[in-house]
Amino acid sequence: MMKRSHRILLLSCLLLPLLLQAKESPYHFDGSISREVLERYLDRSVTAGYFLLKGPVERYEFPYREDDIRMVKNIGAKFIGRSIYCWGGESVLADTSFTGYARRMAERLHTFDPEIVFQGCLFEFVSADVDKLPIPAWAFEAFGMKKENRNFNSAEMVRRKDPRAEVRWGGRGGGVPQIRNRETQLWFYYLACTYIDLGCEALHLGQVELIGADDPDKEAYALCLRKIREYAQEHARRHYVILDGHTPKGGFIKDGVSLLDFNSFPLRIREVEENPMDGVLQVGHRDAIFCRSEAAFSPSGWYAEHLPYLVEFDNFGTNGKQGTANPEDDFCWGYDDITWLAVQEERYRNDFLWYAFDWLRKTDPNGHLQMCLIRMITCPGSERTLRSYFANTRSENCPVGYSQEETIKTIWNTRLPQYR
Repeated sequence: MMKRSHRILLLSCLLLPLLLQAKESPYHFDGSISREVLERYLDRSVTAGYFLLKGPVERYEFPYREDDIRMVKNIGAKFIGRSIYCWGGESVLADTSFTGYARRMAERLHTFDPEIVFQGCLFEFVSADVDKLPIPAWAFEAFGMKKENRNFNSAEMVRRKDPRAEVRWGGRGGGVPQIRNRETQLWFYYLACTYIDLGCEALHLGQVELIGADDPDKEAYALCLRKIREYAQEHARRHYVILDGHTPKGGFIKDGVSLLDFNSFPLRIREVEENPMDGVLQVGHRDAIFCRSEAAFSPSGWYAEHLPYLVEFDNFGTNGKQGTANPEDDFCWGYDDITWLAVQEERYRNDFLWYAFDWLRKTDPNGHLQMCLIRMITCPGSERTLRSYFANTRSENCPVGYSQEETIKTIWNTRLPQYR
């Protein structure tokens, strides 16, 4: 007969996986991510531009960072979107004080909540400043290339098959990088690995259709993203990196498999012409993604009739005709999404968050509203608020706050499941 001690040991071995599963967090993932866990993160997703940076960055300063940290903790945010990125000024990545601050900030928040996900960005713009950065040997090695002793080359990144189609802007000698160019793949790989090493577990890929204009079959994109995911498997905190990008076609799919874990897109707020400055959400308005996120297998292997997606309060400037309705453009009364929200009265801002959250859940449960905590705005008087919208409750610790913090917290605490 089996000894009592052996029976206890055997029983413990059988029960241990069940006990561990019972204690597993609803935000747990490792090596892949289930739809359920992904959507829990999207439910508590925020935009917090430059959250991991100390500043100043391109004339933007963050003197109320301690209050920003308090706000993130207070509302229970789990997914911190756009927390670190470069829109020009890429050579700052060689500054150890820059990267060191970001790493320490991520570690500080992970000490408070180890399940918070920080998102870095690989955007559709690169400036000539990237030419100051040396390409590390490990980037060449990842693509099976012979090591070269040279810097990145922005001109090679923006090169198009048809030179007349090159997109350049910003007056900084850069433009839209093309993923078909190996130089862009090296740059994105370097950038992604740098962010992963700083503690990021998500990457926003910006306007993927624009970056992939010369890569219609998505071969180059698939290669580059595979390299990034392989790096994450070994080096990311939970051996996985969550990818998304703006998908005007409703998805970014190759051979039935989404290259992205979820889609994302601007809200595309429609003007109510009979009510000045009023806005609503509407299926089919412009290129809004509502009800048209495409079917695909996810990178983690599960199938979705409609891939989950985020809609965000995007920022892209004004059209110069603020206060005038034009249903034929993407602006709302002449403003981008977040600036339009910022110029409203406080009560309207709060009411719109309630409206947008409830409308989306009723209209398309595959969609999730990304709350905005920190984002650049373009409107008269924005200079006094450091050219940014802050959801912080206005106080001595953040006198420029727009006071949506408690509304966000209340929406989440009353509309979403509360996990213990």
